[in-house]
Amino acid sequence: MLTVELDRLAVHPGHRVLDMGCGAGRHAFAVVRRDAGVVALDRSDAELKDVRAMLGAMADAGEVSADVGGAVTGGDALALPFPDNAFDRVIAAEVLEHIPDDDRAIRELVRVVRPGGRLAVTVPTRWPERVCWALDTSYHDTPGGHVRIYRQPELRAKLDRVGLVDRGSHHAHALHAPYWWLKCAVGVDETEHPMVRRYHDFLVWELTNRPRWTRWLDRALNPVLGKSVVLYSEKPT
Repeated sequence: MLTVELDRLAVHPGHRVLDMGCGAGRHAFAVVRRDAGVVALDRSDAELKDVRAMLGAMADAGEVSADVGGAVTGGDALALPFPDNAFDRVIAAEVLEHIPDDDRAIRELVRVVRPGGRLAVTVPTRWPERVCWALDTSYHDTPGGHVRIYRQPELRAKLDRVGLVDRGSHHAHALHAPYWWLKCAVGVDETEHPMVRRYHDFLVWELTNRPRWTRWLDRALNPVLGKSVVLYSEKPT
């Protein structure tokens, strides 16, 4: 389940891509399948262990070219361990809402992407996120939780202020917004609630089978119900 559209980010073979805050590695795996090199960075050792294992398994199974690099590293979004202009593309999916000093994190993303390179930044969409916050304070009031709710123009302005050029936006994951509302309504930690489990099973089925009607429904609802908003930018040459 990708939030960033890699075609729209223009990820090509041979590119060097940073997946900052990679989490479980969904974007990193998609990048290496395009014969682009990826560096998956996160603060969670447990997540990085799983991502490293999966990248290794993909290489062993011949799913990716032997020339493709898949590096995994720990690091801090406020002080990325890379030189200036190190990457052709940068992905920061569902990360900035966790970082108190998001302006500094954005400056770091801009620093490590080369002139002419592109970035994709995703955050939760404002109004679905406000519903979650209103239903259950545990959704956000936890260590490492969300520290802010973005308005899309506000985030765009932050990217503009560091000199990035707007390359468009879209919303994603409309079918996932009701799942999080259900979780928050019954208590975000109540993973075994029957309604939550049934909707979770539906999402797993949908991701596995991808029937045409759910893809159409997701696209139709994304502009008004999309759980995430994705902003694309380019660093001037």
